[in-house]
Amino acid sequence: MPVLEVKNVKKVYTQRLGSNKVEALKNVTFTAERGEYIAIMGESGSGKTTLLNILAALDKPTGGNVVLDGTDFSKIKEKDAAAFRRNNLGFVFQDFNLLDTFTVRDNILLPLVLAGTGYKEMSRKLEAATEKLGITMLLDKYPYEISGGQKQRTAAARAMITDPKMLLADEPTGALDSKAADELLSLFSKLNAEGQTILMVTHSVKAASRANRVLFIKDGEVFHQLYRGDCGNDEFYKRISDTLTLIASGGNAQ
Repeated sequence: MPVLEVKNVKKVYTQRLGSNKVEALKNVTFTAERGEYIAIMGESGSGKTTLLNILAALDKPTGGNVVLDGTDFSKIKEKDAAAFRRNNLGFVFQDFNLLDTFTVRDNILLPLVLAGTGYKEMSRKLEAATEKLGITMLLDKYPYEISGGQKQRTAAARAMITDPKMLLADEPTGALDSKAADELLSLFSKLNAEGQTILMVTHSVKAASRANRVLFIKDGEVFHQLYRGDCGNDEFYKRISDTLTLIASGGNAQ
């Protein structure tokens, strides 16, 4: 059974005074198996950010359903939404979203503190997460004292410390230099190899080429998808790049 089911999701925004309606998502349907690594690509305005917000339970679809590990998002009450996100989803954003007045340690532990986790359990999870991400030596530093790559690793540790059913990443390499981006993508591949389900929105062909499947969103719909199969990163990169070029030129992807 898939860990994520997206069924006929639509999203319509009504502009001021109700004069115009914008159909951001038309009929998005796909599933994600447990342990899959999926990249979502599309031009600006294609609907991919709207889709990510719905998958993050930050926005509600106008129609259709999203089901995560048996929980239908439409059944989640507003007062329970924050706890649901905290307990089931991990988030990695382009701009890190770290609190500058908190140390690296406190930023990472924040989801567990909010969940009321005991001190011993927090310490155990903190040690495991920071060792895996290679940031144990940074715990007493503040975000403004560390590099962009270290900030993103901190954000990844915060996302992973709750053992989420799904990790959502929004342009995670967008603010990183090439070395830090490579390190983060290698980390994502390692986490996925250990069984973590990852859904990543990205403009980067290089980032997408690390995924196992790429969904291409165009005009609010899943226009095409590519599976890695036996491709290496370089070959998959070329297939993704060729598909984006074809879509941009108005052709039909095969």
